[in-house]
Amino acid sequence: MVLVAYALWLLALPLVVVTTETHCSGAPDPLCNAKPGAKYKEPPTTDSEVSYKELKELLSSGSVQLFDVRNPDEFKAGHIPDSTNVPLGELQEALELSPDQFRQRYGVRVPDKEDGDIVVYCQRGRRSATALDIMWALGFSSLYFS
Repeated sequence: MVLVAYALWLLALPLVVVTTETHCSGAPDPLCNAKPGAKYKEPPTTDSEVSYKELKELLSSGSVQLFDVRNPDEFKAGHIPDSTNVPLGELQEALELSPDQFRQRYGVRVPDKEDGDIVVYCQRGRRSATALDIMWALGFSSLYFS
């Protein structure tokens, strides 16, 4: 029963995946004429989400870093296992920390601009979209949406 409730709660969370894999270079269209599930070279839009199934696959691969950009009180009330809370208000500063400082503050390694999948999530999707804008400005250049 608890697992079912957790799964239903998880289905309601908007999620966005950021990958730093190069894609659609040189395309004149801001979204590279991509369809859902494609990689984008331009900043994300607020309606870009990752499905529960895709997140599950990413998490089972073990190659994804999962960041909850909600406030600490929201995180304490419930979060996806193995996610790290980096509140939106701290995100830019956090991503500019040295690797040692980031690990000391958040307990995980700092995501690198060359990393594979990075997932950010919040309650309704607005903060995660803003988080992606921040990450884009810091050089996390290729974004993946589903």
